Amino acid sequence: MTPPDAPLADTWFPRDLPVLRAIARLVDEPKHGGAPYLLGSVVPGSGLPKDQVVAAAKALAAAGYIEPLTNHAGDIVRITGISAEARRLAGLWPTPQGEWERLLEQAETRAERAPTDVERERWRAFADAAAAVGPDAGALLMQSLVGGYVPRAR
Repeated sequence: MTPPDAPLADTWFPRDLPVLRAIARLVDEPKHGGAPYLLGSVVPGSGLPKDQVVAAAKALAAAGYIEPLTNHAGDIVRITGISAEARRLAGLWPTPQGEWERLLEQAETRAERAPTDVERERWRAFADAAAAVGPDAGALLMQSLVGGYVPRAR
């Protein structure tokens, strides 16, 4: 038995996130009509046991990540949609951190493959400057770009 003041076990990484990713894959598949069955599609798609998938689906619904269709008993039968945040968490949509990492990778690759020494030096300087900005400030910049907001010059 766990003492009452002990921290609770993590359910996000071992249970909820894999179920969310399975749901995200299935919701976008035309095969399921955009509303996969929890037991028939999500359970096998997640690779987790039925009881864990049901518990994860309830937690995801309570958090607003998924839109469940329930039967008269209140059991989740199908998933009819997912939120924008769920799409980001599942990796379907970009995140500022992910886009910053992609920008850094692109700058490095272009520096390595530049056809001339001048271009190589410019891309190397850009890659070094971007890396010096750091992931926190870089993610803030990418948040503005991914979200479509670019501050105006004053």
